[in-house]
Amino acid sequence: MKRMLSLCAAALCLTLALTPTALAADFEPAVPNAKVCYPTAIVRSDDGTELKKIYDLSPEDDPAGIPRSDFRQDGFHYTMTDLLKQELPENESRQHTEHISVESAKKDMESVLALLPQEREFITDDGLMGTLTLKLDTVQVEPSGYGSSTKQLSVKRSYPNLAEQDTQYIPKSIEDGGRTLTLTDIQWQTDNTANMDGYAVADRYTAVATYTGSATSSYVKGYTVTADYTGTVSRIALNRVRYVAIFEGTPIQPAEPANVPSAASAFRWSYVLIPLGIVAAAGAGVGGALLVKHRKENADEEETAE
Repeated sequence: MKRMLSLCAAALCLTLALTPTALAADFEPAVPNAKVCYPTAIVRSDDGTELKKIYDLSPEDDPAGIPRSDFRQDGFHYTMTDLLKQELPENESRQHTEHISVESAKKDMESVLALLPQEREFITDDGLMGTLTLKLDTVQVEPSGYGSSTKQLSVKRSYPNLAEQDTQYIPKSIEDGGRTLTLTDIQWQTDNTANMDGYAVADRYTAVATYTGSATSSYVKGYTVTADYTGTVSRIALNRVRYVAIFEGTPIQPAEPANVPSAASAFRWSYVLIPLGIVAAAGAGVGGALLVKHRKENADEEETAE
């Protein structure tokens, strides 16, 4: 009986010890000891349906460290569909054109070319570098914005030999340089005097009229200069292996309301029921053994009593 009790206790301890291991198995990473690899370049299609992560690894790097899990980015859910391996050549080169844009205060070619060096060093997104040369036939200059300014105008006009100081003889507005100006002031001057009863009386006048207005003009605030640089870019790959992880992107649709499962329903009851079943079976075995022992002891006592 003691041996049976010991075996049941041992089975119960073993079951309880294995239960946490079973729970943790669902969360164990595929390659727990691999060093995580980081991409050297990421290329995404214009519509977002495909994304490529480029890894340039050395012989010491384990490609098992390349992440393969799904992820979300910019409204898309990405799932890896393929992992390609490419042997990099010792020297990789290609023709490259770089389109540049700069701002200029002036549009004359001398000022523009002062902003555009004949040669420039460039590094592409995937790590190739080289010296590119300016293509003069691609240089273009366009206005980048306009402004306006307003100035006040003032013009004087004389109207001589007037018999009276009467404003009806003075135009209320005039045209000057294509702009309409309005009368704002009149100064009267005496041109001639007559002797009447011993008094000098003016009989001719000159009107000096002042007309004012405003003029608005527009001007270019600045210019945008664009040009292309072309040339060969290259790089040397020393003992490198390239892996290209290809992910397929699916637009994320707005989630519809759904009942959130409770913690009790999400829990895996098998992890509890299995060990409880074992415990119950062990308990039943122990109870049966005790019952048999008890009956045997009662039978022995009855025989002794007879």
